[in-house]
Amino acid sequence: MPEGEAADEWIMVEVAYARPDVQVILPVQVPRGATVADAVQESGIAERFPEIDPREAKVGIFGKHTRMDTALRAKDRVEIYRPLIADPKEVRRQRAAQGKATKKGGA
Repeated sequence: MPEGEAADEWIMVEVAYARPDVQVILPVQVPRGATVADAVQESGIAERFPEIDPREAKVGIFGKHTRMDTALRAKDRVEIYRPLIADPKEVRRQRAAQGKATKKGGA
């Protein structure tokens, strides 16, 4: 918090990112009214994980998708999501097809 500013003008939030090999949750202090993009920038997470493109990253707050221009509230957790490797609908479809092929007889 910059010198001379009141404590109530700042809020604490977290920025989270996970890969299969590492997970991080970084506490970040941002000015009241800051956006998701501000918190991601302030966290420095893009420098730590170069695969993150802050302009293109999908983000959420506590598991709910949101936009980069969403205003934050105290204690929010900004989550940066990795792209999906496989389409979940297609995986379920394939699993269901395999199940039907292996079942014999009725139920």
